[in-house]
Amino acid sequence: MSKIVIAIDGYSSCGKSTLAKTLAKQLSYAFIDTGAMYRAVTLYFMRKGVTVFESLPESIVQEYLSQVTIDFRFNDSKGYSDTYLNNENVEDEIRSKAVSNAVSSLSQIKSVRTKMVRLQQQLGEKKGVVMDGRDIGSVVFPNAELKLFMTADPDVRANRRYQELKLKGVEMTLEEVKQNLTERDYHDTHRKENPLVKANDAIVIDNTNITKEDQLSLALDLVKKKLN
Repeated sequence: MSKIVIAIDGYSSCGKSTLAKTLAKQLSYAFIDTGAMYRAVTLYFMRKGVTVFESLPESIVQEYLSQVTIDFRFNDSKGYSDTYLNNENVEDEIRSKAVSNAVSSLSQIKSVRTKMVRLQQQLGEKKGVVMDGRDIGSVVFPNAELKLFMTADPDVRANRRYQELKLKGVEMTLEEVKQNLTERDYHDTHRKENPLVKANDAIVIDNTNITKEDQLSLALDLVKKKLN
């Protein structure tokens, strides 16, 4: 059976990665978390002492980018891949509050996005991949066979993220989470380089009031239609 590229875009905390992981597992496809890639780059810059990205000289950006390698390695205990930065497992660290607050700012830099898009396209060359992010269907794979665009009520998204962080032991108030999501939404939709937009041929999934199981079932039906 031929394989396709499945592009999943949408707002923060809409469950893009959750759907992408389970969908990839069901189809025996590779799962690529592009948000994790930007988070890994952000973490690297922060470790270098960079806290303000907007005025960062291009020479420094290029120097640091040349020192970054990112790959994904399957974790049997979790059932999905962890993110590795320069051969170090940083899956937990890239989900920290500090990285969450900084990633949107760094991702607006053109050279950063250019490198990430190039890496993402290389990862999807052989198809059989589920990739989630902000610009997968619009920029990375404009010819993807199936494009999904995910959204949900902002309050529902904030509460989901808040509960997720609590389980991980991250101390943030619900109001802080809401503020973080509001800021990320603004940056994602207003940035100059590859802003978050719904591709014209993307299918919208609003998961405000549906379960993860129903969402997966819907996505699998859409995949089957494309494969047939």
